[in-house]
Amino acid sequence: MCLLPYLAALQALKRKKRYEKQLTQIDGTLSTIEFQREALENSHTNTEVLRNMGLAAKAMKAVHENMDVNKIDDLMQEITEQQDIAQEISEAFSQRVGFGDDFDEDELMAELEELEQEELNKKMTNIRLPSVPSSSLPAQPDRVPGRMPSVPSSAHRARAASSRRAEEEDDDIKQLAAWAT
Repeated sequence: MCLLPYLAALQALKRKKRYEKQLTQIDGTLSTIEFQREALENSHTNTEVLRNMGLAAKAMKAVHENMDVNKIDDLMQEITEQQDIAQEISEAFSQRVGFGDDFDEDELMAELEELEQEELNKKMTNIRLPSVPSSSLPAQPDRVPGRMPSVPSSAHRARAASSRRAEEEDDDIKQLAAWAT
C-alpha cells in the first residue's frame, strides 16, 4: 500500500484549512477597515457641516448687525400707511363725480315705462287686424215653456258655432284694442 497519495491529500487538506482561516481573518480585517473609513467620512462631513453652520451664523449676525427690529417695525408701518393712502387715492378717482346729474329713480322708471308704452303703441298701429263682419247676428227664436225645442239642423248648428266664434273674436279684438290704447 502506498501512503504517498494519502499523505499528499492530507497535506492539501491542511493547506486548504489554513487558507480558509487566512481568508476569514483578511475578510474581518477588510470589514474593520471599511467601518473605520465610513466613520472617518462621517466625522469629516460632521466637521464640514459644523464649520458651515458657524459661517452661516456669523454671516447672519453681520447682516442683522445693521438691522434694528424697531426700525423694521417703523418701516413696515410706513409701507402700510403709504398703501392706505394709495388705496384712498384710487377710490377717490373711481368715485363718480356728479355734475348735476343726480336723478330721481322713480321719475326715470316712469319715463322709461312711457317710452316703452309709446313704442308698443307704434307697433300695434302697424298690425293689420282681420276683418270682422259688421252685420248683426240673427235673433234666437222664442221658446215656449214646456215644449221641447226641436232638434236644430246641421246648418243651424254650424251658423251658431260660427256666430259664437265671431263673438269670441270680437271680444278678443276689443280687449286687444283696449290694451293697445
